[in-house]
Order: sequence, then C-alpha cells, then structure tokens
Amino acid sequence: MIITNETLSSLRTMVRGEFQSRLTGLKTQALYKTLVTIIQSNSSSNTYGWLGKFPQMIEWVGERVIKDMKEMAYELFNKKYEATLGIDRADIEDDNLGIYRTLSQSYADEFVSFCNRKVFALLSGGFEGLCYDGQPFFDAEHPVYPNTDGTGTAESVSNIQGDVAATGTPWFLVNLSGVLKPFILQERIAPEMESITDTKNDHVFMNDEYLYGIRYRGNFGYGFWQQAVASKETLNAENYKAAVAKMKAFKRDGGDKLGIVPTHLVVGSSLESAGREVVEKENLTGGESNINYHTTELVVSPWME
Repeated sequence: MIITNETLSSLRTMVRGEFQSRLTGLKTQALYKTLVTIIQSNSSSNTYGWLGKFPQMIEWVGERVIKDMKEMAYELFNKKYEATLGIDRADIEDDNLGIYRTLSQSYADEFVSFCNRKVFALLSGGFEGLCYDGQPFFDAEHPVYPNTDGTGTAESVSNIQGDVAATGTPWFLVNLSGVLKPFILQERIAPEMESITDTKNDHVFMNDEYLYGIRYRGNFGYGFWQQAVASKETLNAENYKAAVAKMKAFKRDGGDKLGIVPTHLVVGSSLESAGREVVEKENLTGGESNINYHTTELVVSPWME
C-alpha cells in the first residue's frame, strides 16, 4: 500500500472513532461515576468554597437571610495526563491495521481504569488527603458550628468509626443518593485522541513511526466528608451498625440533622466475604433474620486491598 494523505486521514478517523465509541459505552457503566460529582472547569483551577456553606431552606419572614460563602482554601488545579501509541509506518504500508483497532479500543478501557484507580485512591487515601475544611477527609476533628452562619465555638465531629488509631484494613460507608457525591471529578478537557503523522516531524522521520495519543486535563478531589464514614475496625454487624448510626447523626452548622444515610458499603477484595456476610446474607447462622440485609449495596473494588 502506498501511504497517502487519504490513507492517514482514514487511519486517524478509525483510531479516534474506535476510541470514542468504546469510551462512550464504558463510561455509562463505569464504577467511578457513581462516586463523583463531575464539575466542568473553565480555568487552570477551581476553588470549592461553597462546600463549607451550603444554604438551608428556612421560612421567609421579612428580608432574605443571606448566608455568606465561608472562606475555604480548597482549590483543585487541573493536571495533564497522557497515554501514547506508536504505529509503525510499515504496518500501514502492509495494511496490517486490525490490531490497532483493538488497541484504540483498549485505550478507552485504560482511561476508565485510570479514573477508577484515581477515585478509589482518594477513598483509600482519605485518612491523609485534605478536604474543604482543612482536615483529612476521614478525621476525628471536622468542625461543625453551633450557628447557621458558621460562628461560635465549633464542635469536633468524627467520620471515623471506632478507634482512630486502629490499623486494620479499611472499609467505607458512602451516600450516593444525591446530586452531590463524596468525591469530585474536575474536568477541564475531555479525553481526546491526537496524532502526529507528518513525515517531516523529527520523531516520524527518525523512527519511521506515527504517534497517536490520549490527552486529558482535569483532577480529582474530595467533596462532603459528611457523605462518607471510614473504619479500620473489624467489618462485622456490630461495627457496621455503629458506622451507619454515625452517618445518620451528622448535623449541619446550626444543629439540624443532615438526614444523610449510607447507600453503599465499599470494600477491597480482601474484605469481600466479610461484606457479603454483613449486608448480603439474608439469615444468620442461627436462622434468625439479618437486620442489615440489603441496608446498603455492596461495592467490591479491585483497586483497593
């Protein structure tokens, strides 16, 4: 085959098309999407001061009561990510392109896997990673204020069940029922496939290889800590019930209950059996009903221990 501009254009269309088609299908079922609020970014970074002061509905008597956005230093800077594929010019000449159709699709698989890895790394790393109030996402000292305007002496509230110094394998309860999720996916530029096919390009000339690569800009961060509870205690019925009760007790500034209840129990592969015992076993060993049966949906993440 003689390589022409039409050949390269056709190849470029095929690679991009296969990538986007596969990606569109995968993203609808991607596990990470259930855990994140997707925020479209229009600059180099986004600041999330609004996380600390979400308005509360009250009776309108007289003038509106304006709730100022609390100053928070939680800012996510967009990062660049890439993955690059080299296509040997000889393969195009020999019309040996079937493998590249599969490789283009596999790049879509890799992007979704990348997002899953990043989001579950946030979950596992929440004992150190800081959230909007300046505390680790999972912490025993989240400040909750007695007044709705965020004034007064703050009470320290924990979203860690059990001993904060425990060293066991962590498990998590999360609430995924609302529009706002426990984690943020800040997207500046959606993943796109780019190419270099000009024979005058130094790489193409010296290596006889065309380049195709994914480019992505965005970042991953923490949302509301009140939507997640972590534990490093043994995953059993007693500790599970204590973690559920802890989330249900969370209050907003001013003292009103948030009304958040866990919807999912998230575990790594090593705790899959324990998780199924707690929420998927309908009857206990003695034959009595399991009161925790299907109270949350079990999520087993292969990206955690």
